[in-house]
Amino acid sequence: MRYPILLLALMLSSLAVAAPPSDRPPGLKPVPGGAPGPDDVPAVTIKPSGQGSVVEYRTNGKLYMIKVIPKVGKPYYLIDSKGDGQFARQDSLDSGMRPPMWVVKEF
Repeated sequence: MRYPILLLALMLSSLAVAAPPSDRPPGLKPVPGGAPGPDDVPAVTIKPSGQGSVVEYRTNGKLYMIKVIPKVGKPYYLIDSKGDGQFARQDSLDSGMRPPMWVVKEF
């Protein structure tokens, strides 16, 4: 008995999500900012050199991150976290936060 009710609820919810914008109430307005435009996409520039390569990441023309890949050694990042042009070194983009995880079911 539960499965037909669950199936019906899923079908109705998929219809509500798939409704075109013209079927929605006229009082709704789009979210400010909307979809990203062509200027919002980060630009990536790779500059090879004799000692390795440098990858620059820019958004809206402003440099916000540099990845340095030396020929010898591990790559590292220089990140402008405040937007003031002062770059701080990070050895990886990993935040170090590890959420607890458990095995729920194995197949």
